[in-house]
Amino acid sequence: MSTDFDFDGEVVLVTGASGALGSGICAAFESAGATVHATDLVTPDDDDSLLDADCEFHEADLTDEDDVERVVNDVVEAEGRLDALCNIAGTWQGGQPIDETSNDEFEMLFDVNLRTMFLASKHAIPQLRETEGAIVSVSAKSSLEGGEGDGPYRAAKAGVRLLTETIAAENRGELRANAIMPKTIDTPANREMLSGDPDDWPTPEEIAPVVCALCSDATGVTSGAAVPVYGEA
Repeated sequence: MSTDFDFDGEVVLVTGASGALGSGICAAFESAGATVHATDLVTPDDDDSLLDADCEFHEADLTDEDDVERVVNDVVEAEGRLDALCNIAGTWQGGQPIDETSNDEFEMLFDVNLRTMFLASKHAIPQLRETEGAIVSVSAKSSLEGGEGDGPYRAAKAGVRLLTETIAAENRGELRANAIMPKTIDTPANREMLSGDPDDWPTPEEIAPVVCALCSDATGVTSGAAVPVYGEA
């Protein structure tokens, strides 16, 4: 059963929009009538990106608070409102036990996965309160437990989940905040880098409707949730 969403007149900001998942989410909101503003550190790669040419793109370092504040202000100045924030920026790196993990790697994983979510949410929340809007962030299935080789990544994604619950609690009745928990997503990069059967991995196009649903009236009673989106992975 397919579900059609109607975001006509609503404004959505998507971070990490140059990646496969971020661009897929932008495309889903645009097809549902939303005005989409996309932001990332790098411009989209046309070979992998689903980002529509009509989408307004803001180049920004999302670990830099001044850059994040600028992007949010630019969106609100241009559109007069903000209805949803999708915190999709993130990265994975692993392979070393904790005693062999460099401080630089630890900081990078927390910066890209958690700091970006914190800063974007911090500056979007006042605007989203005005529209009773929604935040959807990307945690991970692996954030639910410890494991070998990618502890800092798991910890950062657990932080995303806990900050999501905190934002939901602090803004009850004013805005909603939820997280999605993927495992392995079927992207060109993951097919090249990871082992496993890609047929078991959900695609960005399959995950995007879940994000749309969490920003829609269909989930108006849902806030503080961590929603699995890992399919058979």
